Amino acid sequence: MANHNAHTGHGDHGNHEGGHGSMKSYVIGFLLSIVLTIIPLVAVMNGMFSKQATTVLILVMAILQFAVQLLFFMHIRDEKKPRYNLISLIFGLVIMLTIVAGSIWIMTYNAVAT
Repeated sequence: MANHNAHTGHGDHGNHEGGHGSMKSYVIGFLLSIVLTIIPLVAVMNGMFSKQATTVLILVMAILQFAVQLLFFMHIRDEKKPRYNLISLIFGLVIMLTIVAGSIWIMTYNAVAT
């Protein structure tokens, strides 16, 4: 008979390069996500701040939400060397920021619209 303990097919989850999060890490990430969603919601619904302050609050909470998603759910801190995922993420962010900044610049200095 074949040795059932020596298989190397699917179902062998103990030797993955990337780590999986624990239940505690998922719960912490979930709770942080809920809190970071509720804070701007309450601020907007109750009109607690001026329009500019509310916009800044929403942007800050969005950035923090992005960090929570990366750290707790996508395990960006748990990866091994080399950090291809992190480099790809940074490259994607640079492209996104270039597109957004270029779009804002074009919309601001568009001579045809004025």
